[in-house]
Amino acid sequence: MSEIKHLYVHVPFCGRRCSYCDFSIAVRKDVPAEEFSTSLQVELVRRTKLGQVGQLDTLYFGGGTPSKLGPTGVQGLLNRLQAGGVGLAPGAEVTLEANPEDVSAEAVSAWREAGVNRLSLGVQSFSPDALTWMHRTHDAAQAAAAVGIARNAGLNNISIDLIYAIPDRINRSWADDLARAIDLGPDHLSVYGLTVEPRTPLGKWTARGTEVAQDEDRSADEFLAGNLALTKAGYEHYEVSSYALPGRRSRHNSAYWRRVAYLGLGPSAHSFDGTTRRWNTSALAAWERELADGKDPKGGEERLTDQQAAEERLYLGLRTDAGAQLTGASLAAARAWVAHRWATEERGRVRLTAEGWLRLDALAGALTA
Repeated sequence: MSEIKHLYVHVPFCGRRCSYCDFSIAVRKDVPAEEFSTSLQVELVRRTKLGQVGQLDTLYFGGGTPSKLGPTGVQGLLNRLQAGGVGLAPGAEVTLEANPEDVSAEAVSAWREAGVNRLSLGVQSFSPDALTWMHRTHDAAQAAAAVGIARNAGLNNISIDLIYAIPDRINRSWADDLARAIDLGPDHLSVYGLTVEPRTPLGKWTARGTEVAQDEDRSADEFLAGNLALTKAGYEHYEVSSYALPGRRSRHNSAYWRRVAYLGLGPSAHSFDGTTRRWNTSALAAWERELADGKDPKGGEERLTDQQAAEERLYLGLRTDAGAQLTGASLAAARAWVAHRWATEERGRVRLTAEGWLRLDALAGALTA
């Protein structure tokens, strides 16, 4: 792997598993922040060469719930990373994912002092019924308050997550959620469609027939409603699930979509060196045990062929507003999408519209079949 400019750290701790969550998490009442930070430093030193991780352009603490480390735990984690050779370039983007209930003036002040300059809040909805159904541990008032607390404490780059396409029986207005989110004036929004994963509580409810997923037409309507409301409010819809005010796009996530090399540390974290993608052991206990035994906690890896890399480059390009440069038969096929308003095309550069993004998998697949 060449010099690393982008680092993802997976912090698995959560207070409760959400009904839809299929991520690698560890539910803990008391978070062992110091022990976890020590293990991360061990992994960093073991997996990288001297000088390989230097001045990072982006650092992203995801999870799980990194804010569960508390005000001092984030600083301790950053100290460990710095001891392992990690530095931050001037103007580096440092993102911390947080649950609204963990946001206090004390915590934000400590996070800022540690170097965090971007906060990603897991709001998901402002509906009490939806939050209860999701097994979220905050309420709507805490979600709104968290944005104000963060701004008052000097953290001025805030993203919030929202989820659409939850079952129709839940007393939740998607239009109201969008309006309330816009009123808070976040710099960025990540808007995800709910997916049913087999091993989650939601997957089990659906398999038993006690829950019914929202139908595709309704889900598409909500996706398009989000696009309309947020772009009208001045947000750039720059990736299928991502909206940002001008100048506030996620630099870290954008590196993924450009297929830039990055390093992932922590249980289940992924890394990519330009040709090979690897991932860590998923369970926290197994990850810690392998590190303690002097092993590389690798769960697996995949080396991409030239064809796979080309297909991935095409897919990732089409999922962003940068689009993809096409020629020949691929360009001819894509030009047919324009008549359906699924795409625009200029000098061979094809960009999908919101209607096209609803069909992303099918459209990209048609070009690589």
